[in-house]
Amino acid sequence: MPLDPSPLIRPVCAEDDLTRITALIHAAYAPHAAQGLRYWGTHQTVEDTAKRFAMGIGLVMLEGDDYVGTATLRRPQPESAVVLYRDPQVWSLSQFCIAPSAKGKGYGKLLHTHLLDAARQAGATTLALDTAQPATALIAMYASWGYRVVGECDWRPFTNYPSVVMAQPL
Repeated sequence: MPLDPSPLIRPVCAEDDLTRITALIHAAYAPHAAQGLRYWGTHQTVEDTAKRFAMGIGLVMLEGDDYVGTATLRRPQPESAVVLYRDPQVWSLSQFCIAPSAKGKGYGKLLHTHLLDAARQAGATTLALDTAQPATALIAMYASWGYRVVGECDWRPFTNYPSVVMAQPL
């Protein structure tokens, strides 16, 4: 019987190698950096990776022993500058990425489906995210997954671009 080729998605744990995960995040965000977009993921430190995972439910996707994806599912954020993120029924997605070597395998959609299920189980009625306004390919991908642009936000000076806020009902 052949082995299941599906990657494993699980919560981040103390044994995870945050240096390798941070390198994955940098590699995944490198094309955005090449376009001049300064996402936090283009330059975050290992400590930043740990802090960002701790802001919610940090997840990793593994193919064998290789990290091939990450995401953080964030609970409602009463102190957020983004009004939608303050809503007690809205959970948000951050630090979502797939390793360049794993692109084209459907892993992004698989990880996203896992996030949708986890948000529903937690009682969320909406899943939201924000991304760079100039990142038209990302915006189109999220739109194909059911998200719609519902607003804007601006994280400058931490980034160098305005962002769109996108959401989808669960």
